[in-house]
Amino acid sequence: MADKQPHLNGAYYGPAIPTAEPPRYRPQRERGCCCCLFGILWKILVVLIVLVGLAILIFWLVVQPRSFKFHVTEADLTQFEYNANNSTLDYNMVLNFTARNPNKKLNIYYDKVEALAFYEDARFSNDDVITHMNSFRQYTKSSSPMSAVFSGQQVVTLNNEQVSQLNEHKSEGVYEFYVRLNFRIRYRLGDVISGDFKPKAKCHIKVPSADNASQTFQTTKCDIDY
Repeated sequence: MADKQPHLNGAYYGPAIPTAEPPRYRPQRERGCCCCLFGILWKILVVLIVLVGLAILIFWLVVQPRSFKFHVTEADLTQFEYNANNSTLDYNMVLNFTARNPNKKLNIYYDKVEALAFYEDARFSNDDVITHMNSFRQYTKSSSPMSAVFSGQQVVTLNNEQVSQLNEHKSEGVYEFYVRLNFRIRYRLGDVISGDFKPKAKCHIKVPSADNASQTFQTTKCDIDY
């Protein structure tokens, strides 16, 4: 007797339907685009920095800009008396300066110069050397004179040590001063004029008194700070 075959359902359902895949999210591609954009911007920035550096180097080599030179050439001290009882200083000092422009291509406009005089770290006077009334243009490879007049009476507080130093200078006939000049200048190259620069000239000078015939003032170079 033949073996019985298992009963089969005759219905046909076709091949299995694959499940639908969810849409793929590719964050790597967006991150890659951001990195690519950043790389491009970085390269542009590097190129700009290099171009600016080259432009500055070429300008420096062609123009060769240099700071002006400043000297105290003469000093006349006719009075410098201190009254310790009321802390009053009577003074009269005239200083002559020379400013030199060493540049071959740059002119200098001196718009304002203010001079301040100090003795033993105490400021006792100031003078407007250059104002809008007498501002001037200094041409290349040239020198220009300036003068400062410190004259008057001022209340200045000096301690015992400073008074002792003053008496010593008086007996020697030579006084030590610190004079600072504040500048406001502009540079000119062809028809192009720069903005304002505000350098300072720092001058440490030894000035003989008028009644000291044995010593004369020595021309002193001042330090320039920008």
